[in-house]
Amino acid sequence: MADAASQVLLGSGLTILSQPLMYVKVLIQVGYEPLPPTIGRNIFGRQVCQLPGLFCYAQHIASIDGKRGLFTGLTPRLCSGVLGTVVHGKVLQHYQESDKVEELGPGNVPKEVPSSFDQVIKETTREMMARSAATLITHPFHVITLRSMVQFIGRESKYCGLCDSIVTIYREEGMIGFFAGLIPRLLGDIISLWLCNSLAYLVNTYALDSGVSTMNEMKSYSQAVTGFFASMLTYPFVLVSNLMAVNNCGLAGGCPPYSPIYTSWIDCWSMLQKEGNMSRGNSLFFRKVPFGKTYCCDLRMLI
Repeated sequence: MADAASQVLLGSGLTILSQPLMYVKVLIQVGYEPLPPTIGRNIFGRQVCQLPGLFCYAQHIASIDGKRGLFTGLTPRLCSGVLGTVVHGKVLQHYQESDKVEELGPGNVPKEVPSSFDQVIKETTREMMARSAATLITHPFHVITLRSMVQFIGRESKYCGLCDSIVTIYREEGMIGFFAGLIPRLLGDIISLWLCNSLAYLVNTYALDSGVSTMNEMKSYSQAVTGFFASMLTYPFVLVSNLMAVNNCGLAGGCPPYSPIYTSWIDCWSMLQKEGNMSRGNSLFFRKVPFGKTYCCDLRMLI
């Protein structure tokens, strides 16, 4: 019980701290660029014409709504985080209790210890079920969070309170509205999890020397690296999910010119891929001008 409470408190703290970052990221994902590009330097030190980064974007939001405005959508996101942590923990706890019952086979004979690969498959499957259950239950709060943020673009106040937002979505879209963008989000989570754990297993088994004294530390590093790599590869699913969650919901940010009206998440994926925008919003610091966009940028300063 204490572990669950500490996880909830830690998760809530991280959610609060990262809220401005997510706010900026979501607005960039839907294509909202209120600030013109400036002359900056890329990671190689070369002068380029690039869009303002996280801090400039956050200052723009704060100049309009104040610093408090950077935490728009925090309440439903906190609800999603707390509920997701509880559901995730309950599902894993159920599996652990099942393991205790099945520790002894028929006739009180100890069960055979599975191989390391089988153990990875077993643990990954359970983690997948836990994450999927948490995502399914918390997705309505995720949709409300995104729409609360995106309404900054058109200065609407359609999704302000949590209860009012629930009523609005149910009245206009029915139950299906609460699960807009769910499929690509689930697919992205599942693919990322399996990719991360599979790569970590291969690295830990075949690339690392089991005789090294810092083996456990090296394995934790490999898990982190493979997790980052997997999240980068599956980012398009995150982008498509967020776009579908706000698409054609009655907000300016979910309609042209910021976003076309997509018929399905596959249509959204195809259009982003055709435009070369599958990584839009992935970087918050070194941001190049998106494909197909034209801005007034004095390129003579680059000479």
